[in-house]
Amino acid sequence: MREVADGVLELRVGFVNLHVIVVDDGLVLVDTGLPGRAPTIVRALTEARRAVGDITTILVTHQHMDHVGGLAELRRQSGAKVVAHALDVPVITGAQRPAPSTIQKIVGLVVKDPEPAPVDEVLLADGPVPVVGMRAFHTPGHTPGHVSYLLDRGGGVLFAGDAAGSVAGKVRATPRAMTDDPPAARASVARLADLDFDVAVFGHGSAVRGRAVDRFRDLAARQRH
Repeated sequence: MREVADGVLELRVGFVNLHVIVVDDGLVLVDTGLPGRAPTIVRALTEARRAVGDITTILVTHQHMDHVGGLAELRRQSGAKVVAHALDVPVITGAQRPAPSTIQKIVGLVVKDPEPAPVDEVLLADGPVPVVGMRAFHTPGHTPGHVSYLLDRGGGVLFAGDAAGSVAGKVRATPRAMTDDPPAARASVARLADLDFDVAVFGHGSAVRGRAVDRFRDLAARQRH
């Protein structure tokens, strides 16, 4: 687990990142990784001199198994409040079966389905979440209920989830094969490019620091042509 911004820790578990935010009353977790990896997260917290019981809120970016795989277990262990968008809630809670892409079907052959998990706060619109200094922005495309979160700290830290990724310091679009609605995904990138933030972190790829919003603006410009 490494610090990628002031009080923001990144943990890579397999091919996916999750993030821990240190706040006054404990920890906030953004996404929970693949199914079966909750013990890895608990161990990483212990090594960072924290505890799973310190987690007060879990912010979900979207419904995919590599982002909600540990949600049910970590919620049980921590008692944290789970926040997610209404359009992805039915899949997260198990009320609706997901419609996986071909790539997700292949991954599903070796990774078990995530355990359904309750959602305590359902997002219906952009705005504050129950974490001081954080706002949610509905960024559909990758999934219908994908959400990105902006932390008002140190020039702004964007938790982009899978609205975009990064390679070699450049922000890239999420692969089309993993995107439910490509036009909506492009519109979401353009929307994020209108915000102001210095650091961006992603579900896949390394953090981008130093006017990270400019890299989103570069991507939005490329997608217009």
